[in-house]
Amino acid sequence: MPNLEQYIDKKQWNKLQQWYLDHDIFEIVDELYRLEPTDLAVAFRLLPKDIALAVFENMDPPSQGELISSLRDTQVIELIEKMEPDDRVRLLDELPAKVAKEMLEGLSSEERGLTSILLGYPEETVGRVMSPEFVALREFMTAAQALEKVRKSGREAETIYLLPVTDEYLILVGVISLRDLVLAKPDAVINDIMIKNVYSARVDEDQEKAARLVQEADLIALPVIDMEGRLVGMLTVDDAMEILEYEYTEDIALGGASRPLERPYLSASVRLLARTRALWLMVLILAATLSVNVLNYFEHTLEAVVTLALFIPLLIDTGGNVGSQSATLIVRALAVDEVRFRDFFKVTFRELRVGSLLGVMLAIVAIFPVSIFFGFNIAMVLSLSLVTICVISAVAGAVLPLIAKRVGVDPAVVSAPIITTLVDSTGLIIYFLIANAILGL
Repeated sequence: MPNLEQYIDKKQWNKLQQWYLDHDIFEIVDELYRLEPTDLAVAFRLLPKDIALAVFENMDPPSQGELISSLRDTQVIELIEKMEPDDRVRLLDELPAKVAKEMLEGLSSEERGLTSILLGYPEETVGRVMSPEFVALREFMTAAQALEKVRKSGREAETIYLLPVTDEYLILVGVISLRDLVLAKPDAVINDIMIKNVYSARVDEDQEKAARLVQEADLIALPVIDMEGRLVGMLTVDDAMEILEYEYTEDIALGGASRPLERPYLSASVRLLARTRALWLMVLILAATLSVNVLNYFEHTLEAVVTLALFIPLLIDTGGNVGSQSATLIVRALAVDEVRFRDFFKVTFRELRVGSLLGVMLAIVAIFPVSIFFGFNIAMVLSLSLVTICVISAVAGAVLPLIAKRVGVDPAVVSAPIITTLVDSTGLIIYFLIANAILGL
């Protein structure tokens, strides 16, 4: 079946527009991501006007930014004007400062004001991603009055399914679901039917923490308050899921010694793909020179017993794998708040025991065949090295992410690749020291 790229190549514009009508928004977005930038601009211009905004809003901000440069100014302003303020902020963050300023000045005064509010909060905070468009009820309204307000103002709000309730000073005092409001008696007072023990997030809180709360508490939306407890916005469940997806993608990229692409793979240029990996590879090469120096230092040991060189790949791979396993578990536990820095000693002791058990298991497997082919002394060197390396690797894989979190660095940065490289050097030192002691070198 022909796809967008084929229709564009053959200039079959009528068939292209019909294809749009036969597919949903998400299928259209997925296909647009597969196009080259010039083809993407052509394909977007041919979108039916009633679905162009929905398609644009579902694209990632970097792709939106690239698309904007190929559209006419009037089209751009029209698209940005109709976006939700929080989505608009994500887009403006991706644009050059001069272009973002021009886009902002082209908005209506109302939309410019809402957007400026969000831009005033630091990046990565919930204030930056919340929606400032919401319907707030007063605690002493009746259900009938509240429903009337929802009917009057609800079209402008991003969500009305969970309604925040404030006092006369705009202090958040509770929430009520639209379902409970509709089913309440018309003369029921909101204060009597609302939920008073309410979850909320402060504007300066980390966006991932707030999004995680939405997920774990099964919330439709999360009220956002300022330093004095006044209601200033709502974090909706769809925005929370986007934040978690971004954070998860970032952790995966950092764990693989790369920077996140922040866009679908096929829409990224070759230069971008290389640039996201190059820096980390350079860092890892520098770190790997430690292993070279260790081998050089113990050159006399290798010359005396050449057999020792046969087991170097086995030991460094084992140490790296054990460290990676520990780091992956701890980074994930930190992300979902299962582990905190105050658990440092508990986690360290636990991984020390895990590493010991793994090391003993591997040593038992290795000692018999190595004894048969290379002798008992070599087998003892290998077995003791496995136990020691597994312990150190497991502890390092757990401790380094905890320390990183404590000093404000993303734990994923010090996960698998970094730990593997550091453990390689440490493992070689341990191996040669044990060999010198047992073999009398």
